[in-house]
Amino acid sequence: MDSAMQEKINNRAEVINSMKEELIKRLNLPYKPEDMHEDISLFGAGLGLDSLDALEVVLCVEHCFGIKIPENNISILRSINTLADYVIEQKERMKVTV
Repeated sequence: MDSAMQEKINNRAEVINSMKEELIKRLNLPYKPEDMHEDISLFGAGLGLDSLDALEVVLCVEHCFGIKIPENNISILRSINTLADYVIEQKERMKVTV
C-alpha cells in the first residue's frame, strides 16, 4: 500500500475515533468508542438519538472539526460514517481553496 493511501486510512480512522469519543462525552452515551459501529444509525433504532441530540451532533462537528453542516442536508447525520465522509470532504475542500 502506498503512503498516500495509508495516510487517508489513518486520517479517516482518526476522524471517526474523535467523533465517537466526542459524541459519547457530549451525549452521555453508555458506550466505548470501540463498541459503536461506524454504520449504526444515529437516530431511531440505532443509537436512539432525538432532535435535541441532532443539534448536539451538529455542534460537535462544528466545534471539533470547524465544519458547518448545512441545515437542509440531514442525510449527513445518518451515521458516524456519513458524518466522517462529510468532515473529510470539507477538510479537503478547505485545503484546495486555501
